[in-house]
Amino acid sequence: MSQISIFETEKNNNQPLAARMRPRSLDEFVGQKHLVGEGKVLRNLIERDSVSSMIFWGPPGVGKTTLAQIIAASTNAQFINFSAVTSGIKEIKTVMQQADKMTAIGARTIVFVDEIHRFNKAQQDAFLPFVEKGSIVLIGATTENPSFEVNGALLSRCKVFVLHQLEQDDIAELVRNAVRDPRGFGDQDVRIDEDVIMALAAFANGDARTALSTLEMMILNADYTNDPADGHEIINVTTEDFEQCTSRKSLLYDKQGEEHYNLISALHKSMRNSDADAAVYWLARMLESGEDPIYIARRVTRFAAEDVGLADPRALELSVAAFQACHLIGMPECSVHLTEAVVYNALAPKSNAMEVAYMEAARDANASIAEPVPLHIRNAPTRLMKELDYGKGYVYAHDTEDKIADMECLPDNLRGREYYHPGNQGFEPRFKERYESIKKWREEHRNKK
Repeated sequence: MSQISIFETEKNNNQPLAARMRPRSLDEFVGQKHLVGEGKVLRNLIERDSVSSMIFWGPPGVGKTTLAQIIAASTNAQFINFSAVTSGIKEIKTVMQQADKMTAIGARTIVFVDEIHRFNKAQQDAFLPFVEKGSIVLIGATTENPSFEVNGALLSRCKVFVLHQLEQDDIAELVRNAVRDPRGFGDQDVRIDEDVIMALAAFANGDARTALSTLEMMILNADYTNDPADGHEIINVTTEDFEQCTSRKSLLYDKQGEEHYNLISALHKSMRNSDADAAVYWLARMLESGEDPIYIARRVTRFAAEDVGLADPRALELSVAAFQACHLIGMPECSVHLTEAVVYNALAPKSNAMEVAYMEAARDANASIAEPVPLHIRNAPTRLMKELDYGKGYVYAHDTEDKIADMECLPDNLRGREYYHPGNQGFEPRFKERYESIKKWREEHRNKK
């Protein structure tokens, strides 16, 4: 536990470049315009010094701790930093009691917990009563989904701000700033081509810390020459320096980042074409080049519903399990889980009926008049709603002999519209048979009316 200890802003050449270049104000902050752009909610809260308990959720290197630093520098409250690794319940309770005393004299206490997901339930519970009664404002930062990693009672009292992966242009701006700012290399003559900057920005994959750490390594390993005019030292950072410092990921990212999308397209289309060998090869190309396994797992999970669907419902289960394995254990162990999911999806029978169904329904939802929900399928929890005929005519399917009710559930202007068009692969003929029998039943019963 320390007070504002990680937020010192004076230049220290012994610090890593990423630490030296940490933004000191919102004007220096790059990215997250949806939160800290002019007029946005988080910017307003910080500038008015009226922050409430909140959680910053996002991938590494996108500005979570930096935003905490900016709050620390701008607030009139006591600002305390907790380490999720070294702080126990005793330390937490001691600080909470001090915060109680500060509240009694009208002073605020802001507590920042980096990697709050590393706190166990008991540690998180220790904050709860003090957040509830307003003794502290809690700011947590996490790379993990707070829905799973933060206690529900604590989470319900915090506003969650989702920070996005930085764009390539954002990273490039940070790199340029580091080259010309005196806190970085601004007091040296560093010469680096724009192509190299963009290659580095693509390589960083949205992580500012990765970009700045790699830039520092590139500059330290670059050629140092003397200017013949005045003899001052010139640092020439070249494409070769970039390739030497990023040998693994340089296989994956070209200077526009295009190869990243080429490879995931190759994986997706190999699975769609039922080519298991090609699919495993493209998977290995991505993983061995440093691609994030979570990204691949997301795309494989999408494939399972988009290209396999009900032809083999097990594909989605297996893909989600692989996604969870990637999340829980990471590389290199999760490579085999991804391989299993990729091979299963490649060999599974194919159907794109789920995507087609949604796209057709989406077109109608966007193009047609947004008719109100039919009265007979509305809930009627109040007397007034019942008097207005909410729920009138609703038939509970479980009470019928065939477990089907002869009710129209679509709006009048879409009556009879069909979106699901079953295929003939794998299990889908079974769903098709059931789908057709339900349609036939409804037609027969409507004709009897």
